[in-house]
Amino acid sequence: MAVMPVQSDTTISFQAQSRPTQHVRTLWGLVLLAGLALPYLAYWWADSATTERLREAGAQRLEVYATSLENLLDKYDLVPRMLELDKDVVRLLENPADEDARNSVNEYLEGLNKKAESSNIYIVNLQGRTQAASNWRQKDSFIGDDVNFRPYIRNALRGRPGGFYGVGTTSLEPGYFYAHGIYKNGRMLGVAAIKVSIESQQRSWTQGNDKVALVDPNGVIFLSSNPEWKFKALKPLSEAVRAELEQTRQYFGQALPALTLKHDEALANGNRLLIIRDSNAPGAASTPLMLAQTRSLSPRDWTFIYLSDLNAARGNASIAFLFALLAYGFLVLSFLYWRQRMRSKEDLERMVAERTASLARMTQDLSKEVEVRRHAEQQLQITQNELFQAGKLAVLGQMSASITHELNQPLTALRTMSDNAVLLFERGRMDDVRNNLKTISQVVARMGTITGKLKGFARKSNAELGPVSIHTSISNALVLVERRIQLDQVAFQLRIDKADIYALCDSNRLEQVLLNLMTNALDSMAGCAVRELVLEVSSKPGWVQIRVADSGPGLSDEARARLFEPFYTSKPQGEGLGLGLAISEQIIRDFGGSLKAEQVSAGACFVIELKAAQET
Repeated sequence: MAVMPVQSDTTISFQAQSRPTQHVRTLWGLVLLAGLALPYLAYWWADSATTERLREAGAQRLEVYATSLENLLDKYDLVPRMLELDKDVVRLLENPADEDARNSVNEYLEGLNKKAESSNIYIVNLQGRTQAASNWRQKDSFIGDDVNFRPYIRNALRGRPGGFYGVGTTSLEPGYFYAHGIYKNGRMLGVAAIKVSIESQQRSWTQGNDKVALVDPNGVIFLSSNPEWKFKALKPLSEAVRAELEQTRQYFGQALPALTLKHDEALANGNRLLIIRDSNAPGAASTPLMLAQTRSLSPRDWTFIYLSDLNAARGNASIAFLFALLAYGFLVLSFLYWRQRMRSKEDLERMVAERTASLARMTQDLSKEVEVRRHAEQQLQITQNELFQAGKLAVLGQMSASITHELNQPLTALRTMSDNAVLLFERGRMDDVRNNLKTISQVVARMGTITGKLKGFARKSNAELGPVSIHTSISNALVLVERRIQLDQVAFQLRIDKADIYALCDSNRLEQVLLNLMTNALDSMAGCAVRELVLEVSSKPGWVQIRVADSGPGLSDEARARLFEPFYTSKPQGEGLGLGLAISEQIIRDFGGSLKAEQVSAGACFVIELKAAQET
């Protein structure tokens, strides 16, 4: 007979103790991982929060700087436009040999230049040669200079007034140049130009360690809060660009070396992280890690760059890391102290348990009675559980009976009425069949109510007006026409600021209007060789404007006169009722705004004007 091995009490006790030890080790491992992760999470959170605050502050300053510069340049852009109203200027351009007219214009430009606080104002004939200038008394006067090589002069002579930043070839002083044509009876006589120094703008851009730069389309920095960056490029210039700059003498006498980007990282929000080095020479100064934000200045095609020093963000993140580390250490020490207290308590309880066991051995004669009572308690517990289970089954039975009763009647009625409907149909009693089917429909509806499965919603437009996101409305409308834009091979452009714009209207009805205008535009461009659809959003004090422009055949005089007349359409018969624009115009008018067709040189352009609103 084989003898089964007997497992000793010592082995059982060791196995029982090893399992809790493994659990404790696992728990301590998790605590250690949490301790390592917490400081890094605190560092990430503090770094992200501080960086976001720097981004918001930088964006606000960038907008202020850009608006200030634009206002300054717009003010000076008006001066050349005014000069074609001066009779002496017109007389000089018509009679270049009239010295009296030249002297009169020189004196007038000299006085105007002082009042405008500009650098110089001068008049150029159609050959690009200066006829009169505000600096006519000086040795380096512009009079007689050939400035036809400057792009702003050539463009103005072609009827395209515009601005230009460059270094003066005579004075070697940089400035902003703006030129505008001088006309008489629709015929160009010459060009009026002004030069303005905007160097003073960069003195107000200094904000601690933050840096600001104004960059031209070629990436050349021509204004900066850091003087060392002026007339340097963000990247090496190509030979073609250098040849063009040499021809226009935009940066006359400047070598235009390139800065070095030691670090360039693109962020998801469109900003970048940069470390800029002044040159590749050993020991050249580098900026700390900086957050770069940009803002375009249209139509001059310049770009503002604001660089926020991230040292503060890294410092705050380091402080948060240390604080989290100390907090974690404090929690661990507190836990160890509590654990020591619990161990002392466990030792005391063990001593009490040993004393209790000693007393239990002295009362073994009561064990049978205790066993009987324990058995009785078990039977009582079993009985209670059975009663509880029986009660649950009774409730389920009642529910099943109730549901079965409620459903049996409709099912029986459905069977009877469906059989009757067949008989009535065979006998040709269609009215009775119709009534029978109506009754069946009502019974089905009742069954749906009993089971709770019927649900129907119809989304309706709210008649009340409120702040509506223009970005969201345009996105919702584009979803409905995006596929058609792709199929029709239409070049689509959306011109809208990153910041959300809100208008006082209703989102559903605004999307209806946008969808109607874009659909009309796509219809009008059918068969056109060039298909372009432009959606542009702009804002002015108190109002929001949305322009929908296409490259179609445009609007005839008759169509423009009857544009919002109900039932008038220029589409072929059967392709439209002529109500879309009439309804759209009424919707926009209900919003307190306006919908009109703007006169453009090519295609059609509709302008929606809505009252501006603040985000709630």
